[in-house]
Amino acid sequence: MTTPVSSASAEVEVFRHQARTIHAVVGLQTAGVTHDESLIQPTPAGNCLNWVIGHLLTVYNNALPLLGQDPVVSRDVIEHYQRGALPLEDVTQALPLMKLLDLWTEASKRIDAGLATLPAERLDDPAPFSPSNNPNETVRTLLSTIMFHQAYHAGQTALLRRIVGRPGAIR
Repeated sequence: MTTPVSSASAEVEVFRHQARTIHAVVGLQTAGVTHDESLIQPTPAGNCLNWVIGHLLTVYNNALPLLGQDPVVSRDVIEHYQRGALPLEDVTQALPLMKLLDLWTEASKRIDAGLATLPAERLDDPAPFSPSNNPNETVRTLLSTIMFHQAYHAGQTALLRRIVGRPGAIR
């Protein structure tokens, strides 16, 4: 089934809105947090704020070519933040928080720019990869999964902010 272009164009705008909202939430949740605070591990398990930001960056970085945009950083620089990577316990492997946030902001800008020029008819095209190994993955379902993933981890940043002793950022 093919979605009418006008409806699909609106869908792309929803993806853009989601991406901008996710970026804004992460900005609020990381405001004032120091690099050392970003390395505090939650107990009894989980990943620190530094890892979550790096992971958000990694997901967008991997998705940028799908939207006709260049990645903001080479994969080897952010390999410790890939899906399935071990918790960031060796702090020497962590990128400085401000560097991660700068890269995250640039990746978010490129996601928005890529979505802004994404032809609506491409939403039904087969996706170049599928995080869930869905053989029927389309650009639409992949973008939907990416936005859900990013929002999920953006929500984690609120808890991690409180774990490092900062007050909630969204009231």
